[in-house]
Amino acid sequence: MSKLVQALLGGMFFTFILDFFIFLGIKLHYIDFYKIDLYYNILFADNQNIFIYAFFTLLFGFIITYIDNYKLSIAIIGSLSILALLTLIPPIGHKVGEIIFVQKNINLKDSRHTYIGDIYYDGRDKITFYDYELQKIITLNKKELKQ
Repeated sequence: MSKLVQALLGGMFFTFILDFFIFLGIKLHYIDFYKIDLYYNILFADNQNIFIYAFFTLLFGFIITYIDNYKLSIAIIGSLSILALLTLIPPIGHKVGEIIFVQKNINLKDSRHTYIGDIYYDGRDKITFYDYELQKIITLNKKELKQ
C-alpha cells in the first residue's frame, strides 16, 4: 500500500472516531436535553460537513504517516482527541450543540399562526422551536410552514 493511501485511510479512521465522539456528546447533552426525536445516525449524517471532514482527514493522515517525530504526532492527535471527548461533559456538549444548531429570534408562519422564537433544531421534516409567546418548546412540521 502506498504511503499516500495509507495517510488517507489513517486520517479518515481517526477523523471518523473523533467525529463520532463530538456528535455523541451533542446527542447526549443537547438533542436529548430538549427531547428532540432524532436518531444518532440521522444527526451524524445530516450535519456532517464534508470540507471539515476532508481537512481533518488530510491533517491526521499527514501527521500519522509523514511526521517522524512520534512525540509531536501523539501530542497533536492527543490534544485534538481530548477536545473531541470534551463534548461528553454535559455543559460542554450542550454548548457545542447550541453553537451549531440554535438560531435566535426567528419568525415562522403557517396558515394560522406566526411563531416568534428560537430554532433549537432544524431537521429533515420538523423544526424544534422555542416559542417566546407560549414560553415552551414546540415541534413544527416543515411542510405546513410558509416560505
